[in-house]
Amino acid sequence: MNDWFASLSYKTRKRLALLILVLGLPAYIIVAVSVVSSLDRPSILTELAIYVGLGVLWAFPFRAIFRGIGQADPDE
Repeated sequence: MNDWFASLSYKTRKRLALLILVLGLPAYIIVAVSVVSSLDRPSILTELAIYVGLGVLWAFPFRAIFRGIGQADPDE
């Protein structure tokens, strides 16, 4: 899977990262809050741990896309 991301151009990866941040992340937040709210109310520390875990978990599949996006375009 990382080979596929590596084959994308810098411009394509930058656009895909923006799309993920603008559309994907809010959708993920809505789903995460809906799932946690459907459970019985856990203790505040458990709920905090769930939200922190979910907050970190979403980024791992997209690590290859976000890597190097803040740098200058290597093709120029």
